[in-house]
Amino acid sequence: MTDHRPWRGVLVATALPLNDDLSVNHDRYAEHCAWLVDNGCDGVVPNGSLGEYQVLTPEERARVVETAVAAIGGERVMPGVAAYGSAEARRWTEQAAEAGCRAVMLLPPNAYRADERAVLAHYAEVAAAGLPVVAYNNPIDTKVDLVPELLARLHGEGYVQAVKEFSGDVRRAYRIAELAPELDLLIGADDVLLELAVAGAKGWVAGYPNALPRSCAELYRAATRGDLDTALPLYRQLHPLLRWDSRVEFVQAIKLSMDLVGRHGGRCRPPRVPLEPGQEAAVRAATEKAVSAGLA
Repeated sequence: MTDHRPWRGVLVATALPLNDDLSVNHDRYAEHCAWLVDNGCDGVVPNGSLGEYQVLTPEERARVVETAVAAIGGERVMPGVAAYGSAEARRWTEQAAEAGCRAVMLLPPNAYRADERAVLAHYAEVAAAGLPVVAYNNPIDTKVDLVPELLARLHGEGYVQAVKEFSGDVRRAYRIAELAPELDLLIGADDVLLELAVAGAKGWVAGYPNALPRSCAELYRAATRGDLDTALPLYRQLHPLLRWDSRVEFVQAIKLSMDLVGRHGGRCRPPRVPLEPGQEAAVRAATEKAVSAGLA
């Protein structure tokens, strides 16, 4: 991977293995990080939404980062540092730097619908910690939309070097490239991977490689090199699973697929609840079909 831009390539937003009592299984997590790299992924993003960071204690959250770094090296670990307060997000960034990480991923303020001035101040505070920051645009969950014009301003001020784009609006890729050509676009939702790869994405902060790393990495690399003969059939095969990444139940779905392919997905912490029977059946059928097609 590219050391000076460690967000490039396939970085898996890691699901977090939990024990039956819902405590974190750090040994399994370390093994999972190593397994992902061994199977074609470039690195991991701990403490994202898929990693259930919102329901971790501060001690657990710090140890998850340290566990990932010990397993695969800090240059391959880009922690999520989202927090309600800018000071707390900066502290998580400083913790990441102390652990040996080379970059962090940051949501905008999400305790309320922040205006542009608040967004700029938030990113300025975290960038002052000294690590490169990847913005995370998720207007669905945060109610704050990092539109291309705002991203260009954040980049122009030196606060962000890349953006994980999760709006689902693939047209934004071209506007971002026009306004901020040096800002790296990262695929943020699995089910628009092909569209954003063709539009020039430099990386993928990914969900479903937690269960299917080899085939997902193959899809990403074929798509980014413009090999549609390889990418499009694979995308069609994987899309029934990839689209779960954009649904409310994405953590439960991905963990179920992990269980089905012989990994440890397991339970989620409340307030997440198990999938409904129909949802579970759909994820199970799509995963089994992918396995039978040799994609696991």
